[in-house]
This record gives sequence, C-alpha cells and structure tokens, in this order.
Amino acid sequence: MHTQKKDHLPQLQNDPGGKGRLLIFIVAYNAENTIENVLKRIPVSLSDRYDIEVLIIDDSSQDNTFEKSELAKRAGLVPFKLTVLYNPKNQGYGGNQKIGFHYAMENGFDWVALVHGDGQYAPECLPELVEVLATKKAEVVFGSRMLEKRAALKGGMPFYKYVGNKILTTYQNFMLGSDLSEFHSGYRLYSIEALKTIPFSLNSNDFHFDTEIIIQLIFARQRIMELPIPTFYGDEICHVNGIKYAWDVVKATFLAKVQPFHIFYDPKFDCKPAEEQQAADAAAEEMHLEAILSKEIPDRSNIMLVGNIPDKLKEHLRECGHFVNVKSARFFLDHMTSEHSLDYIFLLDDSVSRNPEEMVAKLREVCMYSPDLKICVTIANIGFFLTRLLLLFGRFSYTRRGIINFNSFHFFTLRSARKIFVQNGFAIQDILGLPVPYRAIFSSNGLADFFMSVHRGLIRIRKSLFSFQFVFFVTPPPSLQHLLASAMEISGEKSRKIDE
Repeated sequence: MHTQKKDHLPQLQNDPGGKGRLLIFIVAYNAENTIENVLKRIPVSLSDRYDIEVLIIDDSSQDNTFEKSELAKRAGLVPFKLTVLYNPKNQGYGGNQKIGFHYAMENGFDWVALVHGDGQYAPECLPELVEVLATKKAEVVFGSRMLEKRAALKGGMPFYKYVGNKILTTYQNFMLGSDLSEFHSGYRLYSIEALKTIPFSLNSNDFHFDTEIIIQLIFARQRIMELPIPTFYGDEICHVNGIKYAWDVVKATFLAKVQPFHIFYDPKFDCKPAEEQQAADAAAEEMHLEAILSKEIPDRSNIMLVGNIPDKLKEHLRECGHFVNVKSARFFLDHMTSEHSLDYIFLLDDSVSRNPEEMVAKLREVCMYSPDLKICVTIANIGFFLTRLLLLFGRFSYTRRGIINFNSFHFFTLRSARKIFVQNGFAIQDILGLPVPYRAIFSSNGLADFFMSVHRGLIRIRKSLFSFQFVFFVTPPPSLQHLLASAMEISGEKSRKIDE
C-alpha cells in the first residue's frame, strides 16, 4: 500500500477531464439539531468543478432527522440535488455506509465522500479532499485529525480518546505494515473504482466497519492519502461503546494479519491482487520442489505428474532431461491403465485427499506390472499442532491454501496417511515433514529462513505434531497378476534348463 501525507491542504487545480460525479453521502442518526447546519456548510464552489448530489440516509433515528432533512430539500437549502432516504430498520453505522456506497455504484458516481450528520467533520474541507481523487493522486483520501501534532486535543478531543486512537493506530500500523496517522477518522472519500475492488458488503455493520474497509484497501493495494482536517467536538452524543469498539478493532486487525498463514480464513479479507496470490503460491510450491528433488532421480526417467503441478517443477524436470507427462487427478482416475514404462509418479496438490481410497486403488492398478515404480505423494497434516489447538477451541475454517483448503475433502494425520498406503500393500520408503511455507508469508527471506530453521528442528523432534505437510515416498506392492506372470516366466526358464 502507498500512503501519503500532506502537511497542508493543496491548492485547488483545474480538472482536465471535465466534471466528474461526486456523491456527498451524509450518514445520520438522531441528528435533527445539526443536519441543516451540515448541509449549509457544504461549499457551493464544488458545483463549479463537479456534478454534485447530496445523499442523506437517516438510519432509523428516534428524532426528527428525516423530517428536518426532507424539509431542507423542499426549501432548496443547498444548490445541489438532495436525496433523503430513511432506513425502516436501524442498519448500524457500517450497514448504513454499505447502502450509501451501493447507491453511489448503482448511480454511476466517480467518487463518494462520507460526511457525518453530527457536524464533527468539517464539510468545508471537501474541495481539497476530493481534489486528490479528481487528479488521481490516490484512490482513497482520509481527513486526519492526527497529522498536526496535538491538534486533535486542541479541537476538543477527549484525552482518553486521543490516547486510545494513538494506541490502536500504532498497533494496526505494526500489524498491517502501513503508516497511517490514524485509522479512526470518519471523514473519508473513496473512488468508486477502489470500492469495486473490495467486498465491503461482507464487513461488519458496527463501527469497526471503518477498520475493516481500510484493511481491505491495504490488501487490495489501493493508494491512500491523508490530509489534515480541523477537529471539532461539540455536545453531540457518542453512540460508540469504546471498549467493545477497541476489542473489535484489535480482533479484526489480528485476523487480517494471520490470513497469509492459512489458519483462519475470512472472505472479506481475501482481496489481494491476483499477481500477489500467484507469487505466494509460487513461494509455497518451492517447498514441494525442494522436498521432491531431495531424492535423486536417475537420468532420463519417465515421470508422470498428477494434479495442479508447479511450473517450476515441470521445467526443472524437463531441463534435467527427464520425460515428463502431466495429468489431472480426474484424468488419472478415469482413464489411466497399467503402465510399464513409468519410473516415477508424483501425486501433488490434494490429488489424494479428494478421493483417497479411489486414488490409492487406482495407483495399484496403474502399478500392476511395475513393482519398481517409485511414487511421491504430498499430504497435508490435520494433526499439525496449531490445527489441533484450533479444533480444541471449536475452530474449523477452510482456507485458500494450507491444511484445510477448499480442495480438501479428506484429512490425514501421519498415522492415517501411513495406514492407507500400508493397508493397500505399498511399501513406505521415506516420509518427510515440511514446515509452514514461511517464504509465502514474510517478505524478508532472512526472517522466513529463521522460522523455517526453527520449525524443521521441531519436526525432527516430533514429525506427526509439527509437520505442516508430509511428503511420502512409496513403492507399489507386487500385484497377483505380476507375481503369477513372474512365476510362470521363471518356471519356464527353469524347465528349459532341465531339458538342457
């Protein structure tokens, strides 16, 4: 994410692209005493550069907020188109934002500016804030009360809120690798294109919606710029439960942080660009590559790869002069017959966990006349200590990759994985335990290598508990057909020797 900060408001510039469409979205709840003043403070000069509409959504207020807003519309209080909506059931601060953002998308706006109906955030700053989006300096702009040192306190922010804001923001920046001056300003402007890149509709309806949407924007690599705004605390009523809000923020940030570990999965945070997902997959695949190639493969071997095979593995094997044939798991199950010419079969990418009994039985059939064929199989370990701990607390969530991923239908411990091969007569030559693919998680190779080294040490202590994944090297059992054919062949040779 690129975050930028400005020490002063930029000068308004001419918009070379003509008038863009700006929705000024006012979230309102019990704001009958302030809503008219907020409308009057919106700079009329905005209409010189932008096609403006003001949207007020009254979130089922218990006072006359809707009536005051509707009368202001009829009186022509502002020189812009004014739309006033009323939620028949309170949607919460986050839920109200979702409706407004959806309105902006459905009605073809370019940008949406979030303003509060209680007047805490100055509408007078809108021209400078929207200019950032109009000139494409960023996709998102926040009005920050914390950029100017202690300005928030001078503007009346209670000291405990100031300290809490600082503590939470420091924690969030540390966890997310960002450098925002604050995560908790409600003065925000978004480009509609940026909102389209994230699943904001999955976010909480509560106040920490604001934290979740920032996390999504960071993950989606949208540029965020902050500009200083004045702080104003009047006699408005705060509807936020501070302790609950702080806990929700800490929890959401932590869950977002651990997404790359594939321990927890939350679809609302699954919004990284496709190229980043592919890079993470490639880093994880290198672990398989390293393990598979740890076994020496004789020159010019005939190798079959089954499953979604890493390109690096295919390229490496071919560069080494091996004959490589790639099959999908479905093709292998439906169409493969006994093979005499194969030297190796690699079953990767959950090809066993989807249909274990069927796949192992098919392996026996394919290897019917090839008892010397060598087989390599990768299997995720449901007995991994973190997974056991999560199960103890009732957590069982599928993830994009890892042990409990979207492609897995069956799960294995070391014992159960070993058992399915042994019961089918396969001889286990070796079992490697793999650590978590830390290089897919940490940007620092040094840090990743450190954790990998520690993890490998733990695997040596207890493979069944600390292996994130297993690599089985097995050989097939001699089939009855093969044994009978061998017996008949040897018997014929011995009989001929007697005749001689």
